[in-house]
Amino acid sequence: MIKSDVPVQANHADARTAIIAGNGLLPQVVAEALEKKGNPPFVICLKGEADEGLYKYDHVVVSIVEFTPLIRALKQSGAKNVILAGGVRQRPHLSDIRLDMTTLRALPRVFRALGKGDDALLRAFIGLLESYGFNMVGAHQIVPDILAPSASVLTATTPDKKEQHNIDLGREAAFMLGKLDVGQGAIAVGGRVVALEGVEGTDNMIERVRQLRQEGRIPRQGGVLVKCAKPTQDERADLPTIGIDTITNIAAAGLAGVAIEAGRTVMLSYHDTVQAANVQNLFIVTFDGAASA
Repeated sequence: MIKSDVPVQANHADARTAIIAGNGLLPQVVAEALEKKGNPPFVICLKGEADEGLYKYDHVVVSIVEFTPLIRALKQSGAKNVILAGGVRQRPHLSDIRLDMTTLRALPRVFRALGKGDDALLRAFIGLLESYGFNMVGAHQIVPDILAPSASVLTATTPDKKEQHNIDLGREAAFMLGKLDVGQGAIAVGGRVVALEGVEGTDNMIERVRQLRQEGRIPRQGGVLVKCAKPTQDERADLPTIGIDTITNIAAAGLAGVAIEAGRTVMLSYHDTVQAANVQNLFIVTFDGAASA
């Protein structure tokens, strides 16, 4: 397992930090935390992904396939630390890549990773940035309290025996899925796994379950979303994440709750997320370690 729970390198701890920002709330959370620490970030906003609210910080907008402008911007910003935060909806296509010396240097890594899963692609990207001397930092190293707490029930509602069985099934399925570097989540309903997370992401997986319910193909109520990090997860990027939107979506899909891996899952807006679950009479459970580790 690739671990990243070490502190930022001492010689870089007070250095400027850049955020390569994808979609979602996490880039904003990290940016605000850095600003509060007196170290305003430099933000590389990925075109078509990053929220425009990040434009208030010193920033540039770069396409995910534009290696040269990205490296140039990082160097010109004076940043030593780099954080990857937020999701990316679209995988890069070779036809979109502009060939230059920086890109040619990156291509061997990209070629090796493109035919594999998202984790392999992220590791290749991290390796590329490290080859230029940047120190890669996990978002949780800047905002430690965003990680899910140790194994517990976080809500007023607790899972019954039926839903605990669904949790166990979902954990095993999510773990196996992660071993294949395919996804980080699974949904179990009525004692069987009914959905696995693919490239479409968690929200679309939940929507598929809602549609299955409408079609009468699975029981109309109950079931659990389970999320856990991949066994080989580089914890500096793409940890599984839940937030208020997750709660809204699982409620609409008729699920009973969500179970997430403690210490390796990001919980955005922790208190608001728990409150939203309580309002919907849903449970949020954390568990230690993967099911088959």
